[in-house]
Amino acid sequence: MLFVSNLTKIFGQKKVAVDNISFEAKTGEIIGFLGPNGAGKTTTMRLILGFLKPSSGVVLVDSVSPFRERIKVLRKIGYLPENNPLYGDMKVCEYLNFSAKIKRAGNQEEIITQVGLTDVLNQKIDTLSRGFRQRVGLAGALLGEPKILILDEPTSGLDPLEQEKIKVLIKKLSRNKIVIFSTHILSEAEDISDRLIIINKGKIVYDGKKPKGKGNISKLFKKLIKN
Repeated sequence: MLFVSNLTKIFGQKKVAVDNISFEAKTGEIIGFLGPNGAGKTTTMRLILGFLKPSSGVVLVDSVSPFRERIKVLRKIGYLPENNPLYGDMKVCEYLNFSAKIKRAGNQEEIITQVGLTDVLNQKIDTLSRGFRQRVGLAGALLGEPKILILDEPTSGLDPLEQEKIKVLIKKLSRNKIVIFSTHILSEAEDISDRLIIINKGKIVYDGKKPKGKGNISKLFKKLIKN
């Protein structure tokens, strides 16, 4: 379980990036984490991961704090950042071997098949399409069988076919994990998520089931952000 309580992050003396937010997430949930640019989505993700220290508040991953036992928590979380930094001069197999050693992971072959990388294992990462690079990043996030997946704009810049493949994969991955993904593509949240958390100016303005009906997420989003 992921537990977030009264989490706040202030940069400097005035910039409140995350403002007293609280939520919980359980295994099997796919949470669409939505908000305009600068709303606090990426900062919240980095706080959960322990990359940033909060100004106040609590984050617990299976009752463990990422600020006190960061390595222990990171072994429970798979993270795909928006810019997906990869070692372009490495072959896919070399990168995954390297990542598996760092994470002490033993599920590498299973993930290669699951993510669909078998045919490109001997290609250098720089030669891959953006879609395949996203798959490599996702494979790295899945190493070690994490209980939580945090995906920051996982389909950003992909063509429609690759977007669909990543969405299908995310749905499959959620069966035994918590999946939290941020996106600016509201139709994507409509397709994948079963719960929405909408954040604006650092505050949660909605936390609940996605509204039924095509286009209703967009209507809800516009209403909340306008207000």
